[in-house]
Amino acid sequence: MIQHEATLIDKAKRGNQPAFKKLYDVHVEPLFRFMRQYSNDTVQVEEWVQRAFIKAFNNVQSFKGNSRFATWLFTIALNEMRTDLRKPNILSFTNNELPEIHFLQEEERFIWSDSMKTLLHELDEQKRSVFFLYEVEGYSHAEIATMLNINESASRTTLCRAKQWLRTQWEQMEKAI
Repeated sequence: MIQHEATLIDKAKRGNQPAFKKLYDVHVEPLFRFMRQYSNDTVQVEEWVQRAFIKAFNNVQSFKGNSRFATWLFTIALNEMRTDLRKPNILSFTNNELPEIHFLQEEERFIWSDSMKTLLHELDEQKRSVFFLYEVEGYSHAEIATMLNINESASRTTLCRAKQWLRTQWEQMEKAI
């Protein structure tokens, strides 16, 4: 955890709303990008993100600092999303429309085609989450394990299997062309 962030968290724990707003400003875009992979409904994603921040604000005292603040926040957001996806009639990533994938410049090393979006859509939730968190957002396996409530070796294995499956499917698509 960076020193500046630790200071902001300490202030937020003491009820300093401007400090929490700064934490929000730092983490809202990465969290939105991550949650966007689960739904192409921008309003739904915004709701998950908003609820995650509200829950984080209301429970910032429980943040122990054993992980990055982002890890803790992403875990809250995933729980909010999973709660909603258990309810009927939620527009989720499982429908036929694929979400647009927007990344910042430092992630331009990824070339996303419609075919790759389709393949990513076909990954199960855990593989898609691990792949996105590791390859796109740059989280460590330890952080991913905390977010997804799995162990570190499961994160590594899941990433390996996701990449292997994507590679195989991609090669099959290339042969078909």
